Amino acid sequence: MSKLSTESYKGVRDFYPEDKFIQNYIFGVMRSTVESFGYSEYDASILEPAELYKAKSGEEIVNEQTYTFTDRGEREVTLRPEMTPTVARMVAARSRELTFPLRWYSIPNLFRYEKPQRGRLREHWQLNVDLFGATGVSADAEVITVAYMVMKNLGAKDDDFTIKLNSRKLLQDLFAIFALDAEQSQRVTKLLDKKEKLDPSDFTTGITEVIGDKAEKFVALVSSNENLLEQLTDKDSAKDLINLIEILSAQGVKNVEFVPSITRGFDYYTGMVFEVFDTNPENSRALFGGGRYDDLLDMFGVDKVPTVGFGMGDVTATDFLAVRNLLPTYHSPAELYICVLKSDYVSNATALAHALRAEHVNVSIDLSGKKVGDQIKIADKQKIPYILVIGEDEIKTDMYTLKNLETGVEEKLDIAGIVAKLKK
Repeated sequence: MSKLSTESYKGVRDFYPEDKFIQNYIFGVMRSTVESFGYSEYDASILEPAELYKAKSGEEIVNEQTYTFTDRGEREVTLRPEMTPTVARMVAARSRELTFPLRWYSIPNLFRYEKPQRGRLREHWQLNVDLFGATGVSADAEVITVAYMVMKNLGAKDDDFTIKLNSRKLLQDLFAIFALDAEQSQRVTKLLDKKEKLDPSDFTTGITEVIGDKAEKFVALVSSNENLLEQLTDKDSAKDLINLIEILSAQGVKNVEFVPSITRGFDYYTGMVFEVFDTNPENSRALFGGGRYDDLLDMFGVDKVPTVGFGMGDVTATDFLAVRNLLPTYHSPAELYICVLKSDYVSNATALAHALRAEHVNVSIDLSGKKVGDQIKIADKQKIPYILVIGEDEIKTDMYTLKNLETGVEEKLDIAGIVAKLKK
């Protein structure tokens, strides 16, 4: 029999302890930040009926990027490519029991069959933050502020990222000026979504193919945020967007700009949309985004629940931190490594470890039987900060020499002293 490959499936990651340490750090910052705003965590299965995504997610995701299969019961099932339809289903299922406004978040893993590249893999984890049952600009501002604070708590400075804003309602008002029908509006929206990746001439050509001789004026408007807002100054959509920017600025979120080409790719957005962009030339790209989707629960036949939210992936977050040297330095969960002079003393080491664990000290015991020097090297390579050695003298006196492997400083301490030193 041929040997099996040790390679993981293309586009997914193995998380060795050092990698999981970084991911857990990012998740920890995400959790503490969103919970400081009063958001509660939820979760769900990675499996969903395929029709859930066919209804609202968008053709590209459904037709090209989902992992969809038929189960043994002849049901069409999809590994979730995003979390928003799932949470919408959950809220719809108990919409009469839940108390609104509702603040929920999750950090699920998601699957999309697409070409793996920097910042984009076939499996990733994503912070999802949703505020259900709140209308108005203040709710939009809260969700954007949560996203801003996640970035700040990860160590970002304001000039490290830009929050680009637009409004689907504003775009609809723009489309109405040009008398675009539903099909034209959808095609133009998709072109706007790709605008920054297209050559300007290709963008203009694409718009011309859809709306004809009005294309030149349209392109000029969406290429200048000031001109577009002036054109729509009497519309509520423009007033709301200006108000939103003013509220955010008053709350200290000043790295915000209106960008008419921000549309977000999903079909379910109905109002404000935003994307957070990295300003570092080494990682110049959109990091994450979100917006308002007030009609998503309609497909479940329940009363309308206005909603605003965002999703932030762990891959782009890791890349953002990496280019700025903001990734945390790995250390073992073990605070102390107990080296054993003789195998006869393992039981004594175990008793000491139990006593220390009862005081909330994380302890590993060497069971290798190697020389003490080699045991110390093991602790050092595994990034365990402190060691002590158990021998005959330590057993008789209950006094131990605690050594800091980084500084080399040694202290002779009893159990209480060890606990005080490691937990201070």
